[in-house]
Amino acid sequence: MELGREVSFPAGTRIFEEGQRADRFWVIRTGTVDLDIHVPGRRAAVVETLGAGRLLGWSWLCPPHQWHLGAGATSPVEAWEFDAAEVGVLRERDPELDRALLTYVVEVIGGRLRAARTRLLDLYGPYGSGPER
Repeated sequence: MELGREVSFPAGTRIFEEGQRADRFWVIRTGTVDLDIHVPGRRAAVVETLGAGRLLGWSWLCPPHQWHLGAGATSPVEAWEFDAAEVGVLRERDPELDRALLTYVVEVIGGRLRAARTRLLDLYGPYGSGPER
């Protein structure tokens, strides 16, 4: 937490865009953020909404360090922001922290992939994400 700094985003703010350079992440304190994915020829599809206590951003950890989704504040957001390079130095010095952080982020990635799959099936699949008919 010593590396975190308090930031805020007004409702309607785009926090990051899919494909942009990912060099930081946030832990949401208050408010909500929609994660969305670009869909050619359509509006971006919201795949998950994050609230207090949730990690916003994991792409900083994986090459090529570009956001895999976009994010926008749907209400006023207060968060702790962390610089990926600073966290990287700390991870190199502390293998236990590195292991714990990687384990946590992998769990987050798995959850986000499941949420994105379910949401996209609901929006564009012939039968949604429900049971096969």
